[in-house]
Amino acid sequence: MKDRIFQMIVEHNELGRTLSPLIPLIEHAATVIVDALKKGNKLMVMGNGGSASQASHLAGEIVGRYKKERKGWPCISLASDTAILTAVGNDYGFEKIFERQIESFAKQGDVVIALSTSGTSENILRGLEKAEELGCSCITLTGKDGGDMKTMGINIHIPSNNTPRIQEFHLLLIHILCELVEEAMG
Repeated sequence: MKDRIFQMIVEHNELGRTLSPLIPLIEHAATVIVDALKKGNKLMVMGNGGSASQASHLAGEIVGRYKKERKGWPCISLASDTAILTAVGNDYGFEKIFERQIESFAKQGDVVIALSTSGTSENILRGLEKAEELGCSCITLTGKDGGDMKTMGINIHIPSNNTPRIQEFHLLLIHILCELVEEAMG
């Protein structure tokens, strides 16, 4: 068991050493978020499964606080409201759960952040398409080959097929973005 634990730590560290080319994309994503918040716009975050939990985590850090005592900023996790998810899923189909919420809540200048280890989830793709149609900026966190999301918005792609490692780095990206945003917002 100790060898397997060590192997997982090594896998994580080896992947982390390959990610320095993402730094300009991360900086760009943070700037887009800061610009939107300074203009009074909001963030909306979406994901499925573990990525849904990470979307809620990001929303909690933005509305609550990450490290600094500060006022809350507007951020909605589109994966958190079970009444909306089940009503839209039942009445329109699961593939429309994010599209419908973006249609309801988004306005031009808002930022939509999508997390997907595969980049192929139809409900997320439809949500991103609706966000682009409404004039929102999009930031996508993907893994594997990036799927269809790799060409949507600012794509921060974790080059791995290992879902747990992708999710670990998505969480790191969330924390980096929160820290950069807090620093820039003052």
